[in-house]
Amino acid sequence: MNISKNRPAVAELEVADSFLTRSIGLLGRKQLPEEAGLLITKCNSIHMHFMRFAIDVVFIDEAMRVVEIVPKLRPWRMASCTRARHTLELPAGGAQSNGIEVGNELSIVEAEG
Repeated sequence: MNISKNRPAVAELEVADSFLTRSIGLLGRKQLPEEAGLLITKCNSIHMHFMRFAIDVVFIDEAMRVVEIVPKLRPWRMASCTRARHTLELPAGGAQSNGIEVGNELSIVEAEG
C-alpha cells in the first residue's frame, strides 16, 4: 500500500525474506506480471545477471519510505542504494504506472479473504 497516496502500490506482493528466497529473487522467470511485485527484505543492492527482462527497482529505507527508484533496469546490470533496507522489484514502468515516487511511505497490508 502506498500510504502517501492512499492507493495500492501493487496488487500482488511476493516477499523474499529468507536467505534462499532473497538469493533466487526473480531468477528463472520469464516475466513479472503487470500488477505484481517482489519485496526483498534486508537488501540494498541487486544484480540482473541471467535475467530475461527489465524491471523497476524501488529502494526502501527502514521506515518504509522510498529513497530511490531505478527505472527499467536491464539484464546484466546492477543497482544499489546505501540508504535502503529493502528492495521492491516491479515490472518495467511499474513504479510510474503505480504512482510510486521518492518520499512515498509504503506499507504491507494483508489481503482480506
